[in-house]
Amino acid sequence: MKPDDFFTGHFTDALDANPFATIPVFNQELANGLRQRAVREIDDLDAATALSQLVHDDLQRYGTQGGQRLSDDDLGLALRSLRAILRRLGIDFDMPFRSFTAFRSYWIKHDMSNSWQARRAYLDGVFMPLDRQLTRLKEQRFESELVNAVSPHDRTGWPAVDTEINELRRRFRSSTSPQDYRAIGVHCVGILEALSRTVYDPRSTFEKMRRRRRRTRPR
Repeated sequence: MKPDDFFTGHFTDALDANPFATIPVFNQELANGLRQRAVREIDDLDAATALSQLVHDDLQRYGTQGGQRLSDDDLGLALRSLRAILRRLGIDFDMPFRSFTAFRSYWIKHDMSNSWQARRAYLDGVFMPLDRQLTRLKEQRFESELVNAVSPHDRTGWPAVDTEINELRRRFRSSTSPQDYRAIGVHCVGILEALSRTVYDPRSTFEKMRRRRRRTRPR
């Protein structure tokens, strides 16, 4: 996932603009969804990495040459979402402001008014340690990744079973604590249940039992 994935393209309605041009709009629905819970199709670690890059870049743009893509409200939502995702990953993160204007007040109060470099250094001091933590999590995930099946096929072809397997892999990749890994067992049970529902035909079993009784019935 990349920072650009948090934007959707909307056609501009400006009369003097290119009628085929689009403007990027922050996807608030996606950000809100990630803030509330893990999204099935998006890995939390990938989302946290992309969102932290987006927030870091936009804060730095605002604090130096300008040109940020987020609005004040968008930045607040992005920071809330980032904090929630990181909490699920076991990482504590918070910032003393929730908007660009509050960031400006912060740097004025902390003697960074006349120095772009001071603002860059401050943001690097916040986001570089976070980036190192996320990188370590990625390395740990790679080292403990679930092995791939020996079969040349990457799916069983049974939708319910494949869905459960994909969810197991996603949960395993995002696990960071002993409690997370203990919960993996629940997803293993889910795979077995989906498999049993797929291959077990109660009507066929009943018919076999009925035939067996007929063979064993005394004449």
